[in-house]
Amino acid sequence: MQALTAEQYARLQQLARAWERAYLRAAKAETRYNPRLGVDALCFQPHALAAGREVLLGALITPLSLSLALVPLQDEPPPAAEALRRVTLPSGVYPFRPLVLEAQPGLWVCELLDDLSDVGSLQEGSRLAQRLMERVMTPP
Repeated sequence: MQALTAEQYARLQQLARAWERAYLRAAKAETRYNPRLGVDALCFQPHALAAGREVLLGALITPLSLSLALVPLQDEPPPAAEALRRVTLPSGVYPFRPLVLEAQPGLWVCELLDDLSDVGSLQEGSRLAQRLMERVMTPP
């Protein structure tokens, strides 16, 4: 497992804070909102896509959902909102869509769990993200 650089960690934290600015107010109005959870980018590792492009792959947990997330290492032009990127991982093929965040292009997500209302704590959410990444990165 390759360690991330300080710059990569900082970028992931910027993305998490940008999610909060863009979506937290609306999330609080959702019935599935879990006030015990925050927004965090977890378990990220460098990963090479089939096209040879390098990304960071990990999990994005929010008070609403748990998603696989891709963050390109190279700046890319902002994709169209309806864009779809299919990514082959050891456990299968996953459809990623761009997540629009102010001044933070380059976050692609594939929502896997859309209701975390029963997750009891931040630590439980972290363990859930770790299990998700283990399953995604393990062949069937």
